[in-house]
Amino acid sequence: MSSVRPVTETEVPSVGVASGPQLRGNLSMFHLLFTVLAFNAPMAVVVGFIPLVVGYGNGIGAPMAFVAAGVILALFAAGFTTMARHLPNPGGFYAYITAGLGRVVGLGSSFLALLCYYAITLSCYAYFGLVLKSLIHDRYHGPAISWWLWGLALVAVVGVLGYFKLDVSARILSVVLVCEVVIVLVYDACVVFKGGASGFSLSSFTPHAALSGSTGIALLFAILCFGGFEATTIFRDEVRDPDRTVPRATYLFIGLVTLLYAGTAWLLIQAYGTDKVVAATAANPTQSFMDSAAAYSGRVVVDLATVLLTTSIFAAALSSHNITARYLYNLGADGILHKGLSKVHPRQGAPYRASLVTTVTTVLGLAPFVIFAADPTLLYATLSGVFGYALIVLLLVTGVAIPVYLRRTRPSDTNVWKSVVAPVLALAGLAVSLVLATQNFSTLISGSKSLTNGMFALVYGTFVVGVITALVYRRSRPDVYERIGRQ
Repeated sequence: MSSVRPVTETEVPSVGVASGPQLRGNLSMFHLLFTVLAFNAPMAVVVGFIPLVVGYGNGIGAPMAFVAAGVILALFAAGFTTMARHLPNPGGFYAYITAGLGRVVGLGSSFLALLCYYAITLSCYAYFGLVLKSLIHDRYHGPAISWWLWGLALVAVVGVLGYFKLDVSARILSVVLVCEVVIVLVYDACVVFKGGASGFSLSSFTPHAALSGSTGIALLFAILCFGGFEATTIFRDEVRDPDRTVPRATYLFIGLVTLLYAGTAWLLIQAYGTDKVVAATAANPTQSFMDSAAAYSGRVVVDLATVLLTTSIFAAALSSHNITARYLYNLGADGILHKGLSKVHPRQGAPYRASLVTTVTTVLGLAPFVIFAADPTLLYATLSGVFGYALIVLLLVTGVAIPVYLRRTRPSDTNVWKSVVAPVLALAGLAVSLVLATQNFSTLISGSKSLTNGMFALVYGTFVVGVITALVYRRSRPDVYERIGRQ
């Protein structure tokens, strides 16, 4: 007679959701890669974040900050993608942390993940409205339409696209992404062709340069520039052959982003010159890349880059909307939130109700800022900071859950490198990143001490609410508690 080992508190197998249509799609590896790269918004990173790493981080050592971030996340991905093969659950952080650390921590983390992606969704709309208002009014002397009207127009477009299957969004995101990357590569090529300000220097890659300035801020912003790679697992039910597609897309994402951002950071340094770039980017981080592009690539490239900055934000908004909707779908499928959120469109195979709720809550989230005439620049910076900090917390907790899960389950195709060494090394890097993020959180959100404390309370308070919810369910509704993370 065979024996059946009971499921423990931290072992949460994947089971089917409620009967009815299921999430489905036909994304290839490249479509999945383009979807998560679009969430990363390469044009926005190059224009808005790389100059910050140079000007306020470790100066001419900025390329090494991106290399270090890429190494940390590649180590993380070794255990992350291994766990993905043995936990065929599209719950992302929610599923992985629950499987490794139990239902209480898992539900707390799911609430934090929902806040994380909701914050960046709102941030995208504020940034889109701000950039498009400036482009239309200041650049082309058009009407001065309020930022929030542009933002709401984007909400409507994203809401419609989110209703359809992911394949539709993926095709649009692929086109936008290719255009962004091409423009960045054109800039890079122009700097190379013209020889930079005074020839090329490899001093950026020396230990002295890498450890100069504020390495903490540099590493912090560099890691934030990799946001999106973890979302490959969210879409596993909507891709072909997820056991192969998800790991490949994850590693390709990390590799391409590392090369693109480290390379462009180095060429931006060469464009200004190693003796002038820090002062230039610190003085005007939001315009320094465009000024360099105008000098090396011409006004046409700058105009295209400006337009593509708006499409980059659109792509990020669409991707973050889709991720938020799928977190709602997973929580609905497990019975934590209303079951209606787990409804899948019979023809589109998309979580259309969760998508509609995401659209409505986005409008409600933007409403107070519109009513009280909040500064969209501050709104964008603060919400982006909340996303970045929450993302590092989630990566760290997942980094703990991965080796715990793999060492306990001991899958036959997993070696010591994937189950112990790589996850522990990644965990060390992420722990340092969280400490640095905590120390520099006010810089991250561009806010006062009171705002910083409020955002800390929001991030950790959201996690605590999830933990309390799990504990309440464990006592009052054990059937719901048992379904946490089991979707």
